Amino acid sequence: MAEIVVENFIGGEFLRTESYLDSYDPSTGEVWARIPDSGEAEIERAVQAAKSAFPGWSSTPAEERSRIMQRIADIVESRLQEFAEAESRDQGKPVSLATRVDIPRLMHNFRFFSTSILHMTNSSTLLDKAGAVNYTTQTPVGVAGLISPWNLPVYLLSFKIAPCIAFGNTCICKPSEMTSVTAWMLAKVFNDAGVPPGVINIVFGTGPRAGQALVKHPDVPLISFTGGTATAEHIIKTSAPFCKKLSLELGGKNPGVVFEDADFENCVQTCVRSSFANQGEICLCTSRIFVQDTIFDKFVERFVQETRKLKVGPPQEASSNLGALISKEHLQKVKGYVAIASQDGGTVLCGQEKETLELPEKNKNGYFMRPTVIVNVPDDTRSMQEEIFGPVTCINSFKSEEEAIQRANNVKFGLSACLWTQDVSRAHRVGQKLQAGTVWTNCWLVRDLNLPFGGTKASGIGREGATSSREFFTEEKTICIKL
Repeated sequence: MAEIVVENFIGGEFLRTESYLDSYDPSTGEVWARIPDSGEAEIERAVQAAKSAFPGWSSTPAEERSRIMQRIADIVESRLQEFAEAESRDQGKPVSLATRVDIPRLMHNFRFFSTSILHMTNSSTLLDKAGAVNYTTQTPVGVAGLISPWNLPVYLLSFKIAPCIAFGNTCICKPSEMTSVTAWMLAKVFNDAGVPPGVINIVFGTGPRAGQALVKHPDVPLISFTGGTATAEHIIKTSAPFCKKLSLELGGKNPGVVFEDADFENCVQTCVRSSFANQGEICLCTSRIFVQDTIFDKFVERFVQETRKLKVGPPQEASSNLGALISKEHLQKVKGYVAIASQDGGTVLCGQEKETLELPEKNKNGYFMRPTVIVNVPDDTRSMQEEIFGPVTCINSFKSEEEAIQRANNVKFGLSACLWTQDVSRAHRVGQKLQAGTVWTNCWLVRDLNLPFGGTKASGIGREGATSSREFFTEEKTICIKL
């Protein structure tokens, strides 16, 4: 298959650049696409296009914006398999996962926000003594910089674009240079759906060049970023002189807390999925599991048994549960954490160092790894404190409710947590004390876009969701009228 040459999407046009980056298929280790290595010049052109489009788009009736967004979702749905296959080659995930999760969520994001803007209300108050009425309005802010990660390429990109344009803003998107092909495909859909030129612009390249130029541009007042904490710290420093609005969705070291009264089979099956879905490359994956000591041995035995059933293989095969990790470097990093955990006293029960992989010849150089389970890793060690972002989970035991809460909270991150118990009082009590933006009880990854989503502590600032996104992508204005 010939290499794909990706182009920047600026002002409704596809434009090539002078220099390019190689993009690798994680399942083979071979180059499959060439990505623009954009910088300040391309960002400047995109900013001007977005600025020019803003007055017209921000004054477009909500009903018309909604219609165009619905059209985007409809076109993607008609090309679902094409997008899923490209997403798989982009990121290494199984095609079946992209078909079942990533692309449907892309469509849902556009459909949800396209309809939510038709039902927003404003507040007003009447001051009797003053004889005046006050009311609030929300107006779009302007040009937004949307920087998305590689692990859920179009799913998370659409989670930024959809509310941004729904509320009347224009945007410049900077996808990860490692997973850019599906975003480029999505740009073609925008034209087909009738999105006016300049409303959505996509500039491809690295963080230090394209991302930096976007963050520091004085005419981009909003930055929405999903990625690592170190990069977020740099964004905060770079954007500070401009007083930009920031939404930062960062990493996680998410705990699962399993009490002895949990629905055992449902708990085990869900914990396996929450630990290893998408090769563990989801910021919401459960990477630390604390199990009450009375059921610890039983839980570990069953968890390992179910983990060993997972097939790691070519993403194109329907029987593959896990595909390849994103890059050779990331694979070595994740394997390194397993070695560190062993050195720190943990015991590897299955996966890395325990089982070999059987792969077709064409996938021998891919970045595959068996899902790995480690027990009894000390809480203060790197494998328990740092985000691994791969198919590795550590399981430890606890004795009391207070101990479980303290150990679950004993990290700098606070993105999500899972709680397993049939005791409704305990569910409320412990759920309130877990330091996480989202606490799932007896489930995982159940999302309602009406509700706020985001992290605490080092897992970020800001929230996403219907109301939260409205607050971020609009500016609230109070108007007082003397009667």
